[in-house]
Amino acid sequence: MKLDAAAWRAKRGIARILAALDSDSGCVRYVGGAVRDELLGLPVSDIDLATRILPERVLERLAKARIKAVPTGIAHGTITAIADGQPVEITTLRSDVSTDGRRATVAFSDDWRADAERRDFSINALYADPATGEISDFFGGLDDLAARRVRFIGDPLKRIAEDHLRILRFFRFHARFGSGDPDPAGLEACTARANDLMALSRERIADELTKILAIDDPTPTVALMLERGILDPVVPEIAGAQPLAALVAAERSAGIAADPLRRLAALLPPDPAVATDVAARLKLSNKARKRLALAADRDLDASPRALAYWIGPEGAIDRLLLADRPDDAAALAAWSVPRLPITGGALIKRGVPQGPAVAATLQAIEREWVAGGFPDGENWETIVAARIAAATGG
Repeated sequence: MKLDAAAWRAKRGIARILAALDSDSGCVRYVGGAVRDELLGLPVSDIDLATRILPERVLERLAKARIKAVPTGIAHGTITAIADGQPVEITTLRSDVSTDGRRATVAFSDDWRADAERRDFSINALYADPATGEISDFFGGLDDLAARRVRFIGDPLKRIAEDHLRILRFFRFHARFGSGDPDPAGLEACTARANDLMALSRERIADELTKILAIDDPTPTVALMLERGILDPVVPEIAGAQPLAALVAAERSAGIAADPLRRLAALLPPDPAVATDVAARLKLSNKARKRLALAADRDLDASPRALAYWIGPEGAIDRLLLADRPDDAAALAAWSVPRLPITGGALIKRGVPQGPAVAATLQAIEREWVAGGFPDGENWETIVAARIAAATGG
């Protein structure tokens, strides 16, 4: 099995980077997700390279070729090269010197197998020669790809001890690439070490959880994670996966793209205070925290369009889908929220005295206009005239 080397070299910017690194000498290989996805027939986005060349020499070669280089993780041997607008991560072969579950100290190497040995799963430890497309597979990754099996390289407990995030990555990769039941040894190791997640930064946990929830249908995997107590140490508020299953079905029925934040809201109790607490714990952005709290409110007393006007279309669509109203959500997604067709200045010109009366009249007009379904023409003028008359004593 091999990659189409010529087609890959033709990708934007790749040939220039490979030439700068003298890839024909055998010192560079494609590695990781790009190789995996190509072999699975999936779209390839990011391309990573592994190399025997030390980071300082990589920088020198890129500079000589006039290719922009960003030392994104140079302490760990990673440099991002940008050629013709195409970023490519280039990482020197490594072996672990020490790990503590959150970070690793590495030593640079020229041993392809040693570099593969420190990677998490066999399907992520596949290398391809840029000149020939030949695949290097040190730990049975090709067989695991064929079986759609996500399997740790070596002892799963040891790999999790090196980086606790691998617990969540195991489930994410199984949800995306796996078929059938997860690898038993990996599943048992993740279950046994679930409390290790507490040692990780909440940002890393949130990032991985978001990636899981963004998968087409993560429900079976999330259900398994809950059954095994994987999320208890970090999001104990999640009680079951059934609300997520209902939301996934509603998204599909409405033809609305999956959204991980909306899906997190489905997993949480319908309580804004709980949602706010979880969002803060996961260190989500202020915008994400507000959205999660709005979704947790679940108030649907207003019409869909009125709701979209008051809390925004995104929040309204979230609530409608969470309430299993896909038809209303789909209709709302195709509707643009109108602007109130009058201003305070216009009210003053029509006789409303400056001061608090302007704001009060504007708010009254707005409430009536929204409640009436955003009328225009004569109906709109009737609303405005009546409110102006009330404000002016006319």
